[in-house]
Amino acid sequence: MTEEHDDRGSPADSERGDGEPTVDGGATIHAAVQDDGRAARDDTAAATITNVGGSTRERLELLGVVLVGVLATGMLAFIALDWLRDAPGAVGTVTAGWFAGFLVIGEWADFYLGTNVFRHPFVWRAAATGVLVGVVGPVVGAFLVHRQMALIGETLAHTAFAGVAFGMLFIALGAGLAGGAVAAFGSSGTLLIVALVVSATSALGLQWLTERTDSYGDVPIAIVLTGSFAVGTLVISWSREFVAIAIDIEDFLFGSLAIVTATGARLVAVLSVVVVALVAYNYKQFLFITFDERAARVARLNVDRYNALLIVMTATVVVGAMQILGVILVAGLLVIPVAAASQLSRSFRETVYLSVLIGQVAVLGGLAVAIGASLPPGGSIIVIAIGVYLLAILLSDRSASISMH
Repeated sequence: MTEEHDDRGSPADSERGDGEPTVDGGATIHAAVQDDGRAARDDTAAATITNVGGSTRERLELLGVVLVGVLATGMLAFIALDWLRDAPGAVGTVTAGWFAGFLVIGEWADFYLGTNVFRHPFVWRAAATGVLVGVVGPVVGAFLVHRQMALIGETLAHTAFAGVAFGMLFIALGAGLAGGAVAAFGSSGTLLIVALVVSATSALGLQWLTERTDSYGDVPIAIVLTGSFAVGTLVISWSREFVAIAIDIEDFLFGSLAIVTATGARLVAVLSVVVVALVAYNYKQFLFITFDERAARVARLNVDRYNALLIVMTATVVVGAMQILGVILVAGLLVIPVAAASQLSRSFRETVYLSVLIGQVAVLGGLAVAIGASLPPGGSIIVIAIGVYLLAILLSDRSASISMH
């Protein structure tokens, strides 16, 4: 008989032959699964570290914002005590004692620092004004910068200068409404109130002109900027012959601690509280319009009203900050802290937080330099703000600001 050979091979041969690739393939798959598992664990660990770092950063930012809030509250308390210490009866007696406590703190500061400035009320008023404008300036500026309206602040500062000029002319009338205003608010306070009215009116006029002109967007801004400064120069030159008040225009141009009066500090305090309250109440609407104005109009949001509100708030901030920074430099406090914060932040809310912190660093550092070296406060504040901005660029890992989305 002829033997039939089985070409299929034995089971052992199958295990050694065709079965070997199965064993090697399983080992490869197992190794790949292990690698994927290690990669997933590494990604999880990296994400955990990132979250921990992010949460720590957020806590530090919130802590800084809380400290700024406490400082601003203390400055508001000082301004209130400065106002109420002359009140009759028990209110005046109690507040006068608390006001003296602030001055005692200033005397201890002078003792340790070897200075003779912090015991004087006008220094506290200037510091309180600086702290408050260091809060509201970046808060409003955050919306202006991300809407590419940074030049608005400079324009409204020039309209405020024209307001100061008209204020001098208003005081020169010396009777009727002008006399009553001077008696109630003093010469410097009356100047600021008139400057506020002129600046707010000019802000609304600028918005109207921008909406109804066919020129490029920055043309009306340039016209209002130069025109208001020209008008202010002419009015001041004309009214100097019969204005019987001693006001140095250079103080309003470059800023000065000496022009911050009690009335001016109270005006800044009231305006700061109002501006912060309005921003907090309308935050979502401002944010919507800032990043997608067309969609806001489609959603039937009253964009024109919110634009008018934003530009009027900018005018109020400019008038308040004009005392410390001066007309020429006041726009820097609206723009530079926000620009620096945008290099480091990852969201718009974080931009607002960081810009307020940077604003406080610039204001307090600038006031310290101005007092210590007898320099103008406006220039000192802006130079420090620019230094922080350059440092933020060096520390940033990107060259662009936060995403518009």
